[in-house]
Amino acid sequence: MRAAILHETGQDKLEVRDDVEAVGFGPGRVRVRLRATSLCHSDLSAMSGVLPQPAPFVPGHEGAGDVVEVGDGVTNVAVGDRVVLCWMPPCGACELCRRGETHLCVSSLGRLGTPGFTYGEAAAYGFYSTGTFAQEAVVAADSVIKVPADMPYELAALIGCGVTTGVGAAVNTARVEPGASVAVIGAGGVGIAAVQGARVCGAARITVVDPVESRRERALAFGATDAVAPEELKTAARSLAAGGYDYVFEAVGRSATVRAAYDATRRGGAVVVIGAGARDDKVAFSMGELFFNEKRILPSMYGGGDVQRMAARVIELWRAGRIDLESMITHRVTLAEVNEAITQMREGTALRTVISLD
Repeated sequence: MRAAILHETGQDKLEVRDDVEAVGFGPGRVRVRLRATSLCHSDLSAMSGVLPQPAPFVPGHEGAGDVVEVGDGVTNVAVGDRVVLCWMPPCGACELCRRGETHLCVSSLGRLGTPGFTYGEAAAYGFYSTGTFAQEAVVAADSVIKVPADMPYELAALIGCGVTTGVGAAVNTARVEPGASVAVIGAGGVGIAAVQGARVCGAARITVVDPVESRRERALAFGATDAVAPEELKTAARSLAAGGYDYVFEAVGRSATVRAAYDATRRGGAVVVIGAGARDDKVAFSMGELFFNEKRILPSMYGGGDVQRMAARVIELWRAGRIDLESMITHRVTLAEVNEAITQMREGTALRTVISLD
């Protein structure tokens, strides 16, 4: 089959090959014929080494397709089911899962050292045990989430990570209340999903912050009430009666933007950190300001709630016309054009690029 492979961490480009095979099928495993995948900034972070992932590997973690084979013991899906892949599924048995914090379960990370593909005589891993830049993948049964058969593949792919993460940050982590003031730093796919989540919650003011003018303008179509450049954020925050926003979402993953988010939040407000940053990128707060301002810092992992439940909620909101998935797709490419799509994402010209795997 055809798949894209990163041979070494730090390389800028992927090699698209036709001799790749998905391996590892057996009891408790599922074979999925992938139809569409979307490009997320986390894929670029894995390629650069910001997110830990052994190489060589097949990137991609926002994929949708059909189950074509199930192993012994698999009961959650059947052949013919339409599914999306879940890159960090809960085990259901650990202490975090028993507490209801299934989105924090890390049991699946133990699979990172198991190859999911072969090409030639070499083995390759799948990004976080998925690897959706391929026409087929073999994954654990808990890594697939069934979706309605009439949901288009390209829209289903979006809920595998970015949309679920952004909407969930507003709904689950922040629990934005009606009438609240919100700012979202970063108008990429996750940021736009957070905008839509804040709108669903009833936020009265939603300010988008991004250095790219076209991205700021695009955010207005998804429910943002206004949009500013980063250097204008401080003035916008001070213009509010409370001296800052009730909630500021950081969807970039950098210490500088987390600090900017904190400064733009009112006393007693909340900074919601969605961006996946580097382990050595540290943000500083003084003990005095933490105590005096009582601003809450709320990291949000994978939507801050049960992934399967959040995915179902997103689908319901999409069906009701409360969130717009179609307009989030700004580019459509084939797998052969994946490197062009990566360049567009680095340049900030694409919101979400969907890659056809047919």
